Amino acid sequence: MITVAKNAGFCFGVRRATDKVEELIRNKSNGDIICTLGKLIHNEQYNKFLEDNGVSVLDVDGIDELLEKAKNGTKVTVVIRTHGIEYDIQKKLESCTEATENFSLVDCTCPYVKKIHKIASENSSKEETFILIGQEQHPEVKSIMSYVNHNGHVFSSSSELETYLKNNDLSNFRVNMAAQTTQKLTEWEKSEKILKKYCTNGKIFGTICSVTEKRQTEAMELSQQCDLMLVIGGRDSSNTAKLTQVCKSYCPNTHWVETAGNIMLDKIGHANNIGITAGASTPDSIIQEVKEIMENLNENFAQLLEEEYAKKAKIYVGATVTGTVMAISENEISLDLGDKLTGVITRDQITDSNDVKLSTLFKIGDEVEASVMSKSDVDGIAILSKKKVDIVKNWQKIVDYNANGDVVSAKITKATKGGLIATIDGVEVFIPASMTGVDKDGNMEELVNTTQEVKVVEIKEDRRRAIASIKAVIREKKAAEKEAFWASIEEGMVFEGPVKSLTSYGAFVDLGGVDGLVHITELSWKRLKHPNEVVKVGDVIKVFVKSFDKEANRISLGHKTDDENPWNIFMSKYAVGDVASVKVVGVTTFGAFAEIVPGVDGLIHISQIANKKIDSVANVLKVGDVVDAQVTGIDEEKQKVSLSIRALLEEEAVEETTEEAVEETTETTDAE
Repeated sequence: MITVAKNAGFCFGVRRATDKVEELIRNKSNGDIICTLGKLIHNEQYNKFLEDNGVSVLDVDGIDELLEKAKNGTKVTVVIRTHGIEYDIQKKLESCTEATENFSLVDCTCPYVKKIHKIASENSSKEETFILIGQEQHPEVKSIMSYVNHNGHVFSSSSELETYLKNNDLSNFRVNMAAQTTQKLTEWEKSEKILKKYCTNGKIFGTICSVTEKRQTEAMELSQQCDLMLVIGGRDSSNTAKLTQVCKSYCPNTHWVETAGNIMLDKIGHANNIGITAGASTPDSIIQEVKEIMENLNENFAQLLEEEYAKKAKIYVGATVTGTVMAISENEISLDLGDKLTGVITRDQITDSNDVKLSTLFKIGDEVEASVMSKSDVDGIAILSKKKVDIVKNWQKIVDYNANGDVVSAKITKATKGGLIATIDGVEVFIPASMTGVDKDGNMEELVNTTQEVKVVEIKEDRRRAIASIKAVIREKKAAEKEAFWASIEEGMVFEGPVKSLTSYGAFVDLGGVDGLVHITELSWKRLKHPNEVVKVGDVIKVFVKSFDKEANRISLGHKTDDENPWNIFMSKYAVGDVASVKVVGVTTFGAFAEIVPGVDGLIHISQIANKKIDSVANVLKVGDVVDAQVTGIDEEKQKVSLSIRALLEEEAVEETTEEAVEETTETTDAE
C-alpha cells in the first residue's frame, strides 16, 4: 500500500510565488527581463524550468546593472522569493521601483515570514534581546535578523539556546523568542521550555508555519505506520531536511530523494507499506512521478531491480566502473574491466602531485573505482578518471560532515580579503573572515599553511561550494570547558590567573575560560580608592573562591589572606608596654592618629602628647612626624590601639630625678 501525505508539496507561500512567476512568463514580451533574487524555491527541476523560460537568478551585486538597463528602456521585473530578503536590500529595490518607470518589484515574501520581520523589529529594543531558533545561514533567517534593531541571536537547537542562557546574565533584558517558519516542531517545543526555565519576563511567538506543523505531524504519524518512507525535496531545502529527521525517528528505512530518478531501487528493498511526503518546494508533478515509480516497483520489484543492476553494470561514458589493477607504469595504470575491456587511468587523472610514484599508491590486484571518460569497443580500451570519482566521494564526505556536525581537520592554503581558503579531504572550502576566530584587526596570514579544526556550516550543492568555520569549533570547546569548570568548582579552590579588566568596584580574573570578580575590598587590607592601586590588567594573581552561582554565571573571589592582615602583623610584633616608632597620619582636636604598622593606626590622645597641658595638638605634632610612643592599650575586639608619648617623657623624668639624687648623696659623703 502506498500513502501520500495530504500536506505534501507546495505550501501556500510557494504556490503563490510560482503562480506569480508563471503569470509573468506568460505575459513576457521579447526583450523583457524577469529575474528572481536568489533561486525562487529549493527545487532544481523547477528552477531549471524557470531558466528554460527566460527567468534568470539575480544576486545583490547585479541590481545596479539591471537598474541601468531599466533606465535605458528595458522592462525589468525583480521577484523576491518566499524567504524574503534583508531589510536594506528590500529598501534599495523599493527605491529603484519608485525612481525608475521600467523597473518593477514583485514581493513574494511569505506572509508568515513578513509577520516575523515585524516581530523582530518590534521586540528588539535596547532593553530587549531577540532570539530566533533556526539555521543561521538560511536565507529566511538572514532576512529576519536584518530587521532586529539591537540585540539579536540565532540558535540552531535547543541545546545551543540552553548553553547561551546558562552562561549569560540576561536579567536586565526582556527576552523574546520566535522560530524559523520551517523549524522542527519538537525542537521548538524544547526551546520554549528552556526559555521559560531561565527567563520569566520574555515573550514567545509561535511562528512555525501552520502548514509546516501539519506536514511534520502528518509525517510523524505516517512514518510510524510504514516500513518505507520517501521524503521528496531539494538538498538545500530546510523543511525537507527536518521532515527526513522526523521520519527517520520512527522509520529507519527513510530515504531523501529529489526526483524519481534518485530512487536507489537496490537499496530501499521491497516494502508492503510505503509512505510518501514532500517539502514545501516540491512540485506536484514530481510527487506523482515518485508515486508511479513505487506503484510499478510494488507490481514487479524483481524485474525492476534486475534492470537497475543491468543498467549499473553497463559501461558507458559517464558511468562509474570498478576494475582490477593489472599493470602499473610511471605515468598510468591499467585496469581489467572484464568483458575483454581494459581501462586506462593516466597520472593527471589520478593525482595533482608530480612527485608521488603510482607504484606507492597502487599494487597489482587492487580494485579501483573510476569514471568512464571515453570508450572504444573496437580497441577494447576505456579511458578513465579516478579524480572524478574521488571528487564526488570527497564532496559527499563534506556534505556528511555538515549534516552530522563533525569537527574535521582543514589545511589552510591561502588568505584572501574576505577570509581563508582551505582544503578538507582534497575539497576546497571557504572560511569567511568572521568565522576564522581572528580578531577584526588581526592577521589571517598567520594561519596559512597551518592545520585547523573546523566545522562545515553551510553547503551549496548547486555550486559544490562549502563554508567552514574555525570559530564554531572554538565556541564549542569554550562551552565544553565552561561546563567542565562549573562541574568541578568548589568554594575555597585556589586559582592563578591574569587580571582581564578593572572596574571601580573590583578586578575580573580569568580562571580558565570563566571570569571571576575580586571585589575591591578583597584586593587589599588597605582601603583603596581604585583597584589599580594594587593590580593592573595582565597581572597574574592568586585567588580563591569565596562563593559562586552557576545559574547567574557569577563567581566571587578573594585575594587578601590572613597572613597579610595588618592587625595580625601588629599583634605578632607588639604588646601593651612596648615602644614603637610611629608616623603621624592625622591630626584632630582631640589627638593625633599614628601608623604603627602599614594598615594599623593608634590614637595618641591630646592628654598623652606631652607631660604638660597643651592647647592644640597641631602646635606639637603635624602629619609626617615620626615619634616614639608607648602602646598603652589594645582593644582586640574593636581592633583599636592607644598610644602615649607622655608615658615615655615621664619615664625619662623619673630616671633624671634618680640620677640627681644619686649625685647629691655622693657629694654629701665626700664632704664628710
